[in-house]
Amino acid sequence: MNSPLLCFLAVACLLPNVLLAGERPNIVIVMVDDMGFSDIGCYGGEINTPNLDKLAENGVRFSQFYNTGRCCPTRASLLTGLYSHQAGIGHMTADQGVPGYRGHLNDRCVTIAEVLGEAGTFRS
Repeated sequence: MNSPLLCFLAVACLLPNVLLAGERPNIVIVMVDDMGFSDIGCYGGEINTPNLDKLAENGVRFSQFYNTGRCCPTRASLLTGLYSHQAGIGHMTADQGVPGYRGHLNDRCVTIAEVLGEAGTFRS
């Protein structure tokens, strides 16, 4: 299984417990393009990032995540918990005429916002 799917499943499994407790979770996902794993302080980087380090200290951090080397497919994976081709964004946003490369999220996937919205925890 890939890491986005595990993150998505973890949120889905923990969400009912949070809702039963009457609390709504604060979820912040930070994604940065063109950055290496250890570029920020909390992962051992040399760059001083005290605010990000403080967020990481009290939150959940990925220890393993795969990306596609392109922003659109990586975001599709992060939002859906699927491999980018399963979500319909295998490359970028151009429709290349085959299912994994439609350039938009297909009807067979749901985003984390949709899951949270159905649970009454997401407000835009």
